[in-house]
Order: sequence, then C-alpha cells, then structure tokens
Amino acid sequence: MSVFHGGTQSMITREILDSLSETLLSDERILTLRERELLVSLLERARTQMGTVEPALSDLIAHTVGEIVAQRAYGVLGESITRRLGPVGSGQGTANSVPRLDRTSGTGPKPSPFPPGPNPPGPHLSLGTAPKPSPFPPGPNPPGPAIERSLQSQLEAVAVAELPRFLAAEPLVLEEFLAPAELHALLQHALDHEAEFQLSEVVSPGAVGSMVDHEYRRSRVLMNLGTHRAVVVNRLQSCWPHIVAKLGHDEFVASQVEVQITASNDGDFFHWHSDNCHDENAPREITFVYFFHREPMNFRGGELRIYDSRWENGGYVPMKNHRTIVPQQNQMVLFASSLAHEITPVECSSQAFADGRFTMNGWFHR
Repeated sequence: MSVFHGGTQSMITREILDSLSETLLSDERILTLRERELLVSLLERARTQMGTVEPALSDLIAHTVGEIVAQRAYGVLGESITRRLGPVGSGQGTANSVPRLDRTSGTGPKPSPFPPGPNPPGPHLSLGTAPKPSPFPPGPNPPGPAIERSLQSQLEAVAVAELPRFLAAEPLVLEEFLAPAELHALLQHALDHEAEFQLSEVVSPGAVGSMVDHEYRRSRVLMNLGTHRAVVVNRLQSCWPHIVAKLGHDEFVASQVEVQITASNDGDFFHWHSDNCHDENAPREITFVYFFHREPMNFRGGELRIYDSRWENGGYVPMKNHRTIVPQQNQMVLFASSLAHEITPVECSSQAFADGRFTMNGWFHR
C-alpha cells in the first residue's frame, strides 16, 4: 500500500504495513474490516487523484494512517517488535517515533479488568473458561524482510526479551479486608469442611501434571469455597484499579481466577517458588493471599516471605532481600506471581485442625 505523487513514492509506512503482512493487518484489533475498506479507498483515491491533491496533504494522510497502524500494532505486539519493524510515517520518522501507548493513563477508554458478559446486580466477575483466542488468525505467514522466522517464534522471543531481569518484593497489603460477619462465615465454612481438604500438590520441573511432594510442600487445600469465593473475588474486583496501580502493573483482562483455601498445621511449609514458572501455571499474573484463623491465634510461624527476584536460567530465583508478612487476621496480600516466595514452617502445639493457619489464596490469569 503506497501513495504516489510527483514521481516519488510516499509510503504509508511500508516498514509497518508490508512487514506486518496481510496476516497481521487482518487482525481486527489493528484494523477493523470497515477501516480496511476505507483505507483501501483512501489510498486508491490519493494515488489516482494526486494531480489535484497537494503533496503535503498526501504526506499528512500517509503519516497519520501510519501512526494509527503503528499505535495499534504496538498495543497488540508490544514496543520491542514494533520498533523492529522499522520507521513510521512517510519515511522521515525513526523507530523511536512510534507513539507509546500508556497502558494506565491513556486517553482512550481502559479495558475492563474482567471479561465482558451479562453481570447480575452488584460486583461480579465473569469467569470465562474458554481458551483465549490467538492474537492472529491461523494459517501460514507470508514471507517478508522483517519476518525471518515464524510469527510465533518472533512473539516468543520478544516476550522473553521484554521480561524484566529484576523484580522488587513490593506487595500490596490490605487490612480489614472482609466485614466481621464475612470473616466469621468463611472460617466456619473451612472448619465445617475439614474432611474435604486434600493434600497439597506441586508442579515439579520436567513432570507432567502435579504431584504430592512432602519434601517441598506440606499443607492441605479445599476447592469447595461455596459463596465465599464470590465475596472475596468481587471485593478484589471493586478495587482492581487501585491494586494494579499500587503493584505498578498494567491493567489486563482476567481470563480466569483460581481460588482455594489452604490449611497449614504443625510442621507444614512451602519452599521458595514462583507461581507461574511452569507451562501449567504460566498464565498466572497476580497472586493474592488472605489470612484468617481462630481467635486467639494458636499457631506461630507460617510467614509469607516474598523475595526480590532475578531472571536466571529461564525463571525467577530469590535474592537476599525479602519482605516478610506475618499472618494477621483479616489481611489481604497481593503481589506479582513471578516473584519468588515461600511459607515458613508452622508451629501449632495442639495440632488441632481448628487451631491452624488458614488462607484463601488465588491467582488472576492474564
């Protein structure tokens, strides 16, 4: 796609349009069908009627369209790959002139942090379980000077390149998260369903699925949360902009939310780990841990230690500096799922189930 005038070629960022290829331009998030039709018509008119159109006007059209396409490509692909695809506009811009989309303070409407759909009255989270669509339609990618490998390979390489090499242990702590009656009902639910708690499992490197490994983790989990799941998730939804802002995270659409109750008693622990280091849990983006227990507290330990983390050998590993969260009644803690963290051993002399450490913990999936 290009505009011609005076024997010269003023390109609608051939570096962007040609390199992105028809496959990318067919993505509705970059150009809708109607916009593509209008763009083709505009380009054709500019090409055939250049004798009556000022060259400066055609250059302005070319530059404006190029910026819009570049903006949207940046929003879909990220800054790194957009820069890789070359200059923007009529040949006078540079890679650094690609407009940067501010993910938290842009002028356009922000996406809802949760999937769209019919919502009943009051706070609600639609938990879609269908797999997320691929960013691009299936099929072969046409060859191009800027696409030397398959599109999938490029995107994977860019994703790795954009991962920060260092993550700071900066959790968000919310006090008095539930109303007293909600807290009491949640604790009673856990106690009433003691027989349903199952041994906690872990995902081991190189293993398929999860397994019980008492050398790495000891605790029990309950997946039946009844109505308490919605209470906690909806409360988090109601303050979602505050959460992502305080964590320094870009807003995203939560495709799924995992939630469970964990019971830890005498000798239970969880060695350091990150919550999204395996294919099975890679979509986890933000982790939350809500503390509750019977009063007075009859256990010690069970601290949540969140470490500064660095990227090493394909994953995040803990550094020396860490933030220690001592379990406090009715306290909610949120942090990036990639951060290395651990649960220190619990000491509960009575070993009674009701005297143990309880958490409702979960993960927001991107």
